[in-house]
Amino acid sequence: MDTEQLTRTFVEYFEDRGHHRVVGSTLLPPPGDPVLFTTSGMHPLTPYLEGRPHPGGSRLVNVQRCLRTTDLDEVGDATHLTVFEMLGTWSLGDYDGPCSLDWGYGLLTEGLGVDPGRLHATVYAGDGRTGRDTASLRMWQDLGVPVELTVEDNWWSNGPVGPCGPDSEIFLWSGEGPPVSTPTRDERWVEVWNHVTMSHRRLDDGSLVPLPRRNVDTGLGLERLATLLQGRRSVFECDAFDPWRRLVPGPWPLDEVSLRLVCDHLRSAVVVIGDGVRPAATGRGYVLRRLLRRVLTVLRRDDPSRTLGDLPPELVRHTLDHFRQDLDPGVVPRVLAEEERRFTGLLERGRRVLARPRFRGSLTDEDFHYLHDTHGLPRELITSLREG
Repeated sequence: MDTEQLTRTFVEYFEDRGHHRVVGSTLLPPPGDPVLFTTSGMHPLTPYLEGRPHPGGSRLVNVQRCLRTTDLDEVGDATHLTVFEMLGTWSLGDYDGPCSLDWGYGLLTEGLGVDPGRLHATVYAGDGRTGRDTASLRMWQDLGVPVELTVEDNWWSNGPVGPCGPDSEIFLWSGEGPPVSTPTRDERWVEVWNHVTMSHRRLDDGSLVPLPRRNVDTGLGLERLATLLQGRRSVFECDAFDPWRRLVPGPWPLDEVSLRLVCDHLRSAVVVIGDGVRPAATGRGYVLRRLLRRVLTVLRRDDPSRTLGDLPPELVRHTLDHFRQDLDPGVVPRVLAEEERRFTGLLERGRRVLARPRFRGSLTDEDFHYLHDTHGLPRELITSLREG
């Protein structure tokens, strides 16, 4: 299945089980949310997880686009993306965790054709304050899925205070040959789906109190699942990136790691622009600016004449269509051109500043802070200029 088929199968499976589809996925979190971007499917639903009735009812399903700046430095490996899609389901005081696991197992094995022998689960083992998640453990045992018990890896929280609870994670074997070992002992077990039972609230003093209403929140990474089901080695080889891998090497021949970063960051930039964000010195705009400047740094490292104006227009249209964004595709190259112009000016200024005697030797943290605060030169750009 390609990602479109996976999405349709997922949504229809849960709609058949009484879930209402939530529409309106956006990277911009609801008013009052302290994060810059939506990082998970639950963010837009926080008020309803706190107890407010949802107009769609107590069973929900959605496809949420997400952005995680915490993963920027990981981009280029086999599993991390800046912008990705999360398939999610919720029970707002309706069914319990084991029911969610049973349906999840059914979707994977019957709906998507996953061999049950390639599955492994982890379950909360309990600690001094809360007991073992015996209900989830029993469900997996009844289904014949091997289980590993952990403590910290299977307790979910949305921060130092607020709703929290045990989770059960589903892993899929990505290695050659039959599965071996367990998820915590072999990285070839790849986590694909997390099922959280929000059973407690953590207070300011760190204590836990039971929630009056238990919710279930699940999240399944679309690109990661597609990669595994399609037998690919990395998320950059799943069908969502097919046009990028086909067209980007034309104007910009790159090594594999650089190709992954350029594809990820430009694809993410298109989505961010599509949700109404423009480059700026702070906030969401700075995240977009950072993505584009990282791309330009990589592109110009081998050839200073490379320009974002060579980005194939087909990739912009494909990305906006894939993420269901209603934006004139012509807006994107105009935003990219203006930011590239600013970046070129920054490079020229950076070279002049770094040519000063003070900065010709080894740089200290104080030097990096000064260059950033006074001249707007980020550390990675300084490093790139000095290496160049």
